[in-house]
Amino acid sequence: MKVKPISVTELNKYIKNKVAGDEFLNSVFVCGEISNFKHHYTGHMYFTLKDENSLIKCIMFKSATTNLKFVPKDGMKVNVLRKCWCI
Repeated sequence: MKVKPISVTELNKYIKNKVAGDEFLNSVFVCGEISNFKHHYTGHMYFTLKDENSLIKCIMFKSATTNLKFVPKDGMKVNVLRKCWCI
């Protein structure tokens, strides 16, 4: 069987439709530890949310950072409630 490659756009559309159609994945509440935290000069925050076995790469856009009541730091244990976005 010959496998036909798909474009990056096609893959992103496929994933976006799967996530948007799944009530559980559409909005998630996750607990984990912050690592690799970087507050970018644009105002966005980049970090990894991890536990003992897995990790998720995350972005908090500038518009959401203004509502934070703390300054994120590596090693902090946090609970994150957020809508998942696929571009």
